[in-house]
Amino acid sequence: MAIERKASAVWSGDLKHGSGRFSMASGTLTDTPYSFGTRFENAPGTNPEELIAAAHASCYSMALAATLGARGFAPDEVETRATCTLEPQSGGGFKITRMHLQSRAKVPGIDATQFAEIAKAAEATCPVSNALRGGVSIELSATLAQTI
Repeated sequence: MAIERKASAVWSGDLKHGSGRFSMASGTLTDTPYSFGTRFENAPGTNPEELIAAAHASCYSMALAATLGARGFAPDEVETRATCTLEPQSGGGFKITRMHLQSRAKVPGIDATQFAEIAKAAEATCPVSNALRGGVSIELSATLAQTI
């Protein structure tokens, strides 16, 4: 059975002086503002690339936890940071060119070699990675943390 998730956005005005707002059907974010400044000038606020990075970080964390579990390891914690790179294109416009995932996990009973192999396998099954793959370079740095 397919799962659908919905969001909406409204933009008013021209690109540089206008502004927008977006909402998620879940109500988690409602009328959240964004603008040219938040996207291209590092002004306070969010932007589409930050939302893609958040989606990728959370999706990969879940994929890694699932892959570890399927291989008999129960992670104590998985933390992932995603960096989304947006670059101007020579013909005009912008393109998301790279996603860099940095993941750190606490996993009892696993060695570094097993962890590295599972981390790579998890990236291959991550739905957000798979949605981006082909047009975006995806880099993964996964570190096994010491379990206390």
